[in-house]
Amino acid sequence: MNDLFQKREPQSPLADRLRPRSLAEFAGQTHLLGPGKPLRLAFDSGKPHSMILWGPPGAGKTTLARLMARAFDAEFIAISAVFSGVKDIRDAVTRAELVLQQSGRHTILFVDEVHRFNKAQQDAFLPYVERGLFTFIGASTENPSFEVNSALLSRATVYVLKPLTGEELGQLFDRAAGSDLKGLAFSPGARELLLDTADGDARRLYNMLEQVGIAAAEGRQAEINESFVRNALAQRLRRFDKGGDLFYDQISALHKSVRGSAPDAALYWLVRMLDGGADPLYVGRRLVRMAMEDIGLADPRALRIALDACEAYERLGSPEGELVLAEAALYLAAAPKSNAAYVAFGAAQELVRNDRSRPVPEHLRNAPTRLMKELGYGRDYRYAHDEPCAYAAGEDYLPEGVPRRGFYEPTEYGLEAKIREHLQRLRELDAEAGRKGKKR
Repeated sequence: MNDLFQKREPQSPLADRLRPRSLAEFAGQTHLLGPGKPLRLAFDSGKPHSMILWGPPGAGKTTLARLMARAFDAEFIAISAVFSGVKDIRDAVTRAELVLQQSGRHTILFVDEVHRFNKAQQDAFLPYVERGLFTFIGASTENPSFEVNSALLSRATVYVLKPLTGEELGQLFDRAAGSDLKGLAFSPGARELLLDTADGDARRLYNMLEQVGIAAAEGRQAEINESFVRNALAQRLRRFDKGGDLFYDQISALHKSVRGSAPDAALYWLVRMLDGGADPLYVGRRLVRMAMEDIGLADPRALRIALDACEAYERLGSPEGELVLAEAALYLAAAPKSNAAYVAFGAAQELVRNDRSRPVPEHLRNAPTRLMKELGYGRDYRYAHDEPCAYAAGEDYLPEGVPRRGFYEPTEYGLEAKIREHLQRLRELDAEAGRKGKKR
């Protein structure tokens, strides 16, 4: 009976129980921790420096900070920007000062999700970093260039961590199977499924192994096959960080696949985004942008198809509407490409932005009143439809002083090849009309 009232400490998660205690046990980040690499040199020097560890979840940011504290015999203080405020920063400073006074030991202050702190909170670290009271180590899943103050960023070295490879995850799997999961026999298919679903995230792998272990114990199951793993785990979700760097990286990959006329790659990235939880209508809007920017007048149907795909998705919803987006992506990727309209628009914007406001030439002005006609508005305007070929050869439609630089230069692809031929013929008519020195 007394056992019921005994205080029991909760068991720590598998990820914490198997956290590496030395660099030898650390898996991954060989580009930083291999012989002669930056972080390895920092460990070997015995002199810690402020840094920001930027990388995806489960790449080892927290573990590296803890290993540094152990290697440098430093006090380790960890705070999370998700749950902490300026008061927590002050408390950490007070503790660091106390440790220094009482034992002379240095402190490593680890700030998880540092990008969640606002500017004032980030500024609070600066004087103590300058004094050398503690070594600042921030961890971020977001790009520090955008999320961390420039003042703090200038005082810290940024190290980019990568997702773990399948081989590196395999090392962690074998370590867990040989310790906490002894007695369970994983089939090759089950092992491969777990490594694949972990998607480069060590913490996710450990959490899934823990789930499988609990399910096996409850079902008195010793043989773990692929089917058992699927039943034990919740729905699989690929890593897709809405609003984060990975979000924009995948959009960039989709856009560049379409631009590069690679239908298979475009379809792959579109499915990756949808599978990860991206808003399908957002993907549709990006397809509209691609149709304008990278296809343009080489195939004007592309824009209509992209718009129709968005409308069809709104009518159908998921999952049926996603097929329409896929068809649109395939069409855009296979379509002829031209950014001539995009380039022309940008060139015209630049000229107008940097030029003065030039008056509309009088012959192009509207003249709805007698006074305006007396002032010469609309005089000598040539109505194109009354001219041969419905073209007023030699006519000028730009303000005086604007260089005839030719913003729009059609390509030789798709419909623009015909547009190019047509404009060339019109230029020849201009030349015949006596305006050889002016280019359109």
